Amino acid sequence: MSDLHDDPLGAGKRPSIGALLGQLSEQVSTLVRTELELAKAEATRSAKSLGAGGAAIAVAAVLAFFALGTLIAAGVLGIAEALPAWLAALIVGVVLLILAGIAAGLGAQRIKKQRPPTEAVAGRLKEDLASLKKGFTR
Repeated sequence: MSDLHDDPLGAGKRPSIGALLGQLSEQVSTLVRTELELAKAEATRSAKSLGAGGAAIAVAAVLAFFALGTLIAAGVLGIAEALPAWLAALIVGVVLLILAGIAAGLGAQRIKKQRPPTEAVAGRLKEDLASLKKGFTR
């Protein structure tokens, strides 16, 4: 009795082009399916890690928010030693609005410069399709 490994193509016959294309199609399908499963597993693991990191950052942001409020109050109280309290609060408020405006302007500039990710993905997909077409026409 013959072992499959001795004659994988069966009795010395060469497979037809149709059989080879069928095998290729099956193997590509299996490869794509496996790659998608791997990407899904990596995305799940990454999402869990990002979630934990995001929670820690959220806690830090809340604490920083309260610390900033305390520092602003200290600034108002410090200026109130030399000026009336209402004027000290007004000065600190105006300075904070100026800083907020500067931060908003810088953020808006960065957003305008950013290329949408969908365009980048579409560009890469077009390149991949062009490479595939070029490979099949050789």
